[in-house]
Amino acid sequence: MFNRSRDLINPASAAAAAYFRPFIHIQARNLVNVKLKWVKDASLDPVVSGSVHLKATCTLISLIASAPNLSLPIHRLSRHRRHLNLPSDLKLSTFIRRYPNIFHEFHLPDSSGTPVPWYRLSPEASDVRSQQLRVVCEDCHVDILNRLRKLLMLTRERLLPLQTIDQLWWDLGLPLDFEDKFIRKHPDLFSYVRLPDDRVGLQLLAWDDRLALSNLESRSSISLRNNEPLSFPIGFTRGFGLKRKCMEWLHEWQKLPYTSPYADASHLDPRTDVAEKRLVGVFHELLHLTIHKKIERKNVSNLRAPLAMPQKFTKAFERHPEIFYISKKGATQTVVLREGYERGQLVEKHPLADIRDKYASMMKSGFLDRSRGLYKRERKGCEDEVARVPLGSRRSRFEFEFESESEAGCNELLEYESDETG
Repeated sequence: MFNRSRDLINPASAAAAAYFRPFIHIQARNLVNVKLKWVKDASLDPVVSGSVHLKATCTLISLIASAPNLSLPIHRLSRHRRHLNLPSDLKLSTFIRRYPNIFHEFHLPDSSGTPVPWYRLSPEASDVRSQQLRVVCEDCHVDILNRLRKLLMLTRERLLPLQTIDQLWWDLGLPLDFEDKFIRKHPDLFSYVRLPDDRVGLQLLAWDDRLALSNLESRSSISLRNNEPLSFPIGFTRGFGLKRKCMEWLHEWQKLPYTSPYADASHLDPRTDVAEKRLVGVFHELLHLTIHKKIERKNVSNLRAPLAMPQKFTKAFERHPEIFYISKKGATQTVVLREGYERGQLVEKHPLADIRDKYASMMKSGFLDRSRGLYKRERKGCEDEVARVPLGSRRSRFEFEFESESEAGCNELLEYESDETG
């Protein structure tokens, strides 16, 4: 067991000092300037739709389930709003009340006697939460742990700012409290490091050759034995018109040497097609480390320095729409690995994805039932109970009345699709 602030490695260490070492250029320029158009993919956009709400719901569930008395007041939950990524004009209490089959609301008076909304999990949600803990902490603990280790092995110094991992916990399948459940339980694998910019980083202490095999390499053993170049699985959006010149370039590009994302690539000139294929290989492997084979583009951008990537390296997503799809659903861009999905469904489904699908199903049914008025009687009883609570003379800002939702908000939730919906 170790403490983040107590067990920091000296900033003069070799790993920390080399953190921002410049990329080495030794090859001739021959990067082909090919631009391919973006085409909307109706089968992959639903994969991204509503994922923000699912992540927010799962985050709230984790916060409530981790509380000492298994319940939290609204003002305590509001402290974590920045982790929820909900629209700024959406009240947190409004969002929570959309799913009364997941979150049960009750009221307790504050110091002045004003009723304050508190939330606990419903029995059904608690049951799914127990299943989730078994998957994360027991059944798939080693698998999820290795995803974190492989992520760190992708970096130049087996080192990432802890802030960057905080942004990727959901994608990797880590629990919200991953520092307690994973990092501090494995002091033989991880150590906290003070980075040159004074942030805290997480470093992998030992390299494991057994993990240093990419997903593409593991599926191409015959090609490796025959010393054949590895090519990426590709697919195009229906109606995507590819010019003959671009098709010929893509065919030749696929035949270029494949450099493992876990191998030292400092000898590659980033201005070459060979280096670009290695760059695509890193993204390909990174997306395979995620549970849902997708990741927000802005979170990938934060990996430029640790991965020793050139400027504008995420342009590779746009140059290779046959491998990656950029969804513009929501207020951000999400990169989806095409080969990870078939007709809008995950090809290889992780057990944790099944758990998240259960939450998504509960969200959809709870919202629809509430819209149909099935919870009105329960709500009326709750309000009657609050009316019996003695009120103080001073009212806090945490009122107990229920906000009405706009028609636009209802339509948005009705269009919600889980990651497995086609």
